[in-house]
Amino acid sequence: MAEVRQEQQRQVTRLKNMGEKGFADMYEARSSRDASLLYTEAKDFYCEAIALAQRLGLESDVQALSDRLEAIKTAFRSQNS
Repeated sequence: MAEVRQEQQRQVTRLKNMGEKGFADMYEARSSRDASLLYTEAKDFYCEAIALAQRLGLESDVQALSDRLEAIKTAFRSQNS
């Protein structure tokens, strides 16, 4: 049982890392359309990570992931408005 929980926690980390990669790649995008797609991908990974962290009862992770998602949204909006 502990192994399953550890694997789920690693999955939260993987999803967060994929979200960060999408966000970083957004700055390398060749078009605003590509940047928007990468932004959406980053948001989706973060939303999955948040949902999984909530199911696992990882409240501090939920808060940290939510805060980071808001920062990503703010950064994207400030560059694309």
